[in-house]
Amino acid sequence: MTLSTYLLYVVAVALLIVTPGPTMLMCMTNALNHGPRRAMTSVAGAVTAVLGVMVLSAMGLGALLAASETAFTIAKVAGAAYLVWLGIKTFRSDAVLKTGEAGGAPRAHSFYMQGFLVGASNPKAVLFFAAFFPQFLNPAAPIVPQFAALALTFMFFEFAVLTACALSVARLMPVLRASGPVRWINRVCGGLFTLMGALLLLSRRPT
Repeated sequence: MTLSTYLLYVVAVALLIVTPGPTMLMCMTNALNHGPRRAMTSVAGAVTAVLGVMVLSAMGLGALLAASETAFTIAKVAGAAYLVWLGIKTFRSDAVLKTGEAGGAPRAHSFYMQGFLVGASNPKAVLFFAAFFPQFLNPAAPIVPQFAALALTFMFFEFAVLTACALSVARLMPVLRASGPVRWINRVCGGLFTLMGALLLLSRRPT
């Protein structure tokens, strides 16, 4: 992999990650409702999911999803169902900002799992990595070091962008301390989660 190829990959990854999606929306919602520390826990879960998806793509799961309509449909329905459930849960949130452990705030591991599940909920991500990575790999050179460089770069950008979103939104917490604005933000975000789940459910396997 040449330097020019790697720089092209960096630009493509940057453009991809800054595009809003379910993971970014989840981190921003958690920052508003539970504070930056909980949001960062969900960021860690999302980045772990990205690594898992990339490894699964390299192991051939992407080829399986591309070849099997049944496997793709099962993964798609499961991912869409989770996003819809998360949307309903967010929509019905009590709109109280929980910045500490008091008041029955969820434990840290639940935010990590939420980030992981949202990050892994889209089977098209597996197909994307299976098709995306080979474009930047030099088959004449060792594959593992190249894959590691591409994966670490993607994870770095994912972590940086999600962290910036979570911490930026968390700064609005003093302004939104009243329950009214947060309630409506939760309703909008819940509706967006549900919409993303519906769109995923309607998506088709690339031919």
